[in-house]
Amino acid sequence: MSTIDTREHQMFPVLTAAQIDTARRFASGPAVRFPPGATLYAIGDHGAPAWLVLEGSIEVLRRDGLSRDAVVTTHRPGQFSGEVNQLAGRPSIASGRAGPDGCTALPLDPAHLRALMVGSADLGELVMRALILRRVSLIEEGGAGTILVGVPGSPDVLRLQDFLGRSGLPNLVLDARADEEGRALVERTGVLPEELPLVVCPAGPVLKRPSDEELAACLGIVPPIDPDRLYDVAIVGAGPAGLATAVYAASEGLSVIVLDSRAMGGQAGASARIENYLGFPTGISGQALAGRAFNQALKFGAEIAIPVAVQRLECAPSRLTLLCAGDRHVRARSVVIASGARYRRPDIPNLAEFEGAGVSYWVSAVEARLCAGEEVVLVGGGNSAGQAVVFLAPQVRKLHLVVRRDLAQTMSRYLIDRIAALPNVELHVGSEIVGLEGRRETGLEAATFQDRRDGTRHRRAVRHVFLFIGADPNAGWARDCVETDAKGFVLTGAGDLPLETSRPGVFAIGDVRAGSTKRVAAAVGEGAAVVAQLHALLAATPAREMA
Repeated sequence: MSTIDTREHQMFPVLTAAQIDTARRFASGPAVRFPPGATLYAIGDHGAPAWLVLEGSIEVLRRDGLSRDAVVTTHRPGQFSGEVNQLAGRPSIASGRAGPDGCTALPLDPAHLRALMVGSADLGELVMRALILRRVSLIEEGGAGTILVGVPGSPDVLRLQDFLGRSGLPNLVLDARADEEGRALVERTGVLPEELPLVVCPAGPVLKRPSDEELAACLGIVPPIDPDRLYDVAIVGAGPAGLATAVYAASEGLSVIVLDSRAMGGQAGASARIENYLGFPTGISGQALAGRAFNQALKFGAEIAIPVAVQRLECAPSRLTLLCAGDRHVRARSVVIASGARYRRPDIPNLAEFEGAGVSYWVSAVEARLCAGEEVVLVGGGNSAGQAVVFLAPQVRKLHLVVRRDLAQTMSRYLIDRIAALPNVELHVGSEIVGLEGRRETGLEAATFQDRRDGTRHRRAVRHVFLFIGADPNAGWARDCVETDAKGFVLTGAGDLPLETSRPGVFAIGDVRAGSTKRVAAAVGEGAAVVAQLHALLAATPAREMA
């Protein structure tokens, strides 16, 4: 059953008279009367307010494929429109029109909606839960948001699906060969096979095989960055550490911007299920955890710019500037390096040829559907690898787990026990992948792994290999300003503030920091701890000194 079936009362609550009076205090303007059929907001509108219905009704519609609309719900008196995009003023992915008797409604623009969240805890909780559940429902139903037209499972479709999925954005894939609507669009536009996939953005533009950055621009999800603004804190990295810093800093009144080159969640965002994170006894996926933190940060007013790659940290004597892709730059009184680590790649000659065409560095629901019922290989012995095995094994015919050392040396006991109970997992200790076979056009066909002790080789006919062999620090953009150890991890603690780097005003937290504990809980803890140190720094450094 879908979210809308099981949690409709939470998705579309009806406010009491007292709650409506509370909401009036946070309205961004007076109530507005709309005639029957009038548009309150359209798909793609920037900064569309959430509307609280006082009289009449609002019919909410989403896209259903390329040429149809579908009614999501009808808001009646005491109900409100919107989903999580309304928190940040991002383009709307649904539209709203006045019902047959018209509508009188009260607007709450993004700033006033966030003020309501903070100013009224009880009402804010009710509204936040509804906005999140509505986004979840749109993702489940498909059709809303972005439409990809191409070959399902192809490298570029997978790449874009991953970007949209990791960003919590609803999307639908239409097969350019078999789906009538998809095939018609391809024929009408006359695109070549190498120009696929086509991407239809919610507001209507059609892109040919876009990059993640081009898609983000079309979706309008990257906020404009004012080059003259001086932020209190600029955070590089939207993983658990960076998002924790954003939540705590923004909730305490600091002006915050978060930048990430890929998606929210970092490496943790690719974890299928985290079962040892405090407070979640049944576990939580990395994407769900990151999504909650992301919405928390928005609620308190943090600006989040994804995907925006930071290329260099410029450390002048009296100011800090982040030079970013797209000729953007960000000025800040302090910088927090939370850029985590990059996936480590084994030394296999033709590895790059199969990345996205059979070789993956994460396991999501998309990859699980692609390899359902097949034989797969997963390489790695850490907790992330263990979580991926537990998630993937029930959905495949057989899973070969390839590790260099005994699992007890690198993996938590609860995961080792869980893996041992899986009947279709075969463990290969002391082995490594040494060869891949296939063609980029058709994908991976086989993998060869070798026993490191006696050199014997085993070839397996597989179409999917998942690599979880650790990561290298992602701090090259900051090395001109801060000291690192021999492996490239950022050194901290040289001065009075334990998380401050060799450059005053620049801090490092999470996986990128030398000596850090590589756990989600540790990253979140450092994200909270660094805010107290930021306050100490900013109190001692007036803003005028950084101008």
